[in-house]
Amino acid sequence: MQRLYDFLRRHPTLVDGFWAVFLFGISVASETARQEAVGTDSPAVIVPVVLLLCLVIALRRRMPEKMLLLAIGLGVAQLALNVVTTAADFALLVIVYTVAATGARWASRLALTVGLCAAPVAQLRWPQEDTSALGNVAKAIILTVPFALAWVLGDSIRTRRAYFAQLEERAARLEREREAQAKVAVAAERARIARELHDVVAHNVSVMVVQADGAAYVLDAAPDQAKKALETISSTGRQALAEMRRLLGVLRTGEHQEGGEYVPQPDVEQIDELIEQCRTSGLPVDFKVEGTPRPLPSGVELTAYRIVQEALTNTRKHGGPNAGASVRLVYFDDGLGLLVEDDGKGAPHELYEEGGADGRGHGLIGMRERVGMVGGTLDAGPRPGGGFRISALLPLKPAH
Repeated sequence: MQRLYDFLRRHPTLVDGFWAVFLFGISVASETARQEAVGTDSPAVIVPVVLLLCLVIALRRRMPEKMLLLAIGLGVAQLALNVVTTAADFALLVIVYTVAATGARWASRLALTVGLCAAPVAQLRWPQEDTSALGNVAKAIILTVPFALAWVLGDSIRTRRAYFAQLEERAARLEREREAQAKVAVAAERARIARELHDVVAHNVSVMVVQADGAAYVLDAAPDQAKKALETISSTGRQALAEMRRLLGVLRTGEHQEGGEYVPQPDVEQIDELIEQCRTSGLPVDFKVEGTPRPLPSGVELTAYRIVQEALTNTRKHGGPNAGASVRLVYFDDGLGLLVEDDGKGAPHELYEEGGADGRGHGLIGMRERVGMVGGTLDAGPRPGGGFRISALLPLKPAH
């Protein structure tokens, strides 16, 4: 049955054609019987009218406005030729509904007007001789009701279809907006990964350069120290390569890791490992934690880690051979405080803002961007007497 129903929905003209043939057969049969009994009207006049009214039924959905005009013309012809109403005049009721549901607005208004006038005009043209004037009026009113109901039903169908079309359009628009938002989110996440890639490369390459310079300096005088430096270079390079592969793999495929987040995502606990790596590379770092450590939002932890990493990288770049650094991590009730200082010779503040002496990194600009994303504040600048100081306050809740 479902296949039959789908077939009929795909071929509406076929369905209308069937009903047109059915209506034609009933009309011809009833009029033939009536003429034999009464002996009025010639079949030569009735048959063409009935045939054209059935054509209105057959083509009502393909050309509703034209079929409405044809039906009106046939009605006028019936009045002029004195062809009394037949079963085929049911086509006028059907076309009123069809035009109200699918036709143009002017055609719908015309159909309503014609439908309301059809029954009264027919009663005036062919009044019942054995019925009083009041009875003819009552009959005209009763016969007008179906035309009014047909038009109201068709107009309701039109309104409902318009409503569902609007809902579908709105759903499609929301779907497009969701896709656009998803693309924006992907672009933002890839931009974050690009920043992560900068931090990974800048930090690890700086460690490798420092170790390589130290190994070259003590290669002849202290082979053991040179060997240790080369081992540090090797382990740092492997670590950097592994992180770069993961980051570049995400950028290439755009796929999420298990858990819905991109990797890597360092946290404050890994700051210890970062500082140990710096100490191994020859940069003395004093690290202290104040307050009671507790779990923090992942964005805050990642920002804290990257600030410390960037600050120590800048110390190695610009602090000079005898520079030292200190890192303070302070847990407040409503946030996390960071203080990173070094006593090196430093570099001009403008170069830090540009991202380093080469002016091609992120530097303090990247730090400020990260801090701003979590609603924090950053203060950075030269220390009195030499060195550089970076202070950040990261709230547990973003500022509104």
